[in-house]
Amino acid sequence: MTIIEHIQHWIDSAENDLETANILFHSNRYDWCLFISHLVVEKALKAVFVLNNENKIPPKTHNLLKLAKNSNLALSNEQKLFIKEISSFNIEARYPQYKHEFYKLCTRDFTIEYFNKIKDLFKWIKSHIESKKL
Repeated sequence: MTIIEHIQHWIDSAENDLETANILFHSNRYDWCLFISHLVVEKALKAVFVLNNENKIPPKTHNLLKLAKNSNLALSNEQKLFIKEISSFNIEARYPQYKHEFYKLCTRDFTIEYFNKIKDLFKWIKSHIESKKL
């Protein structure tokens, strides 16, 4: 697979997940919307990893901050804090001991705020990839 195909694979998968998250949001499945949204960012970061690491296979991790660091993506402190925060959506939606608390946290307003920020972050990451003019 060429580097362009490899990057496109991750971006296409992220865009598919974004569509799924949108469906979940409109179905009032806010916890799962945010869980899937975490995957959108994860896959976008894996695309950046491929871009900045000579087409290597991205690490098998869900830790977004670690992925961003390994991808050599320059993030602001605000972006780092946000990425750290949404990394918890992966754990809290997945494991029973956290799931109930996460479900209660995921109100419509909470989800709108985070879902919009995640979509903005995804656009920003994609623009970073596009600026490299492969």
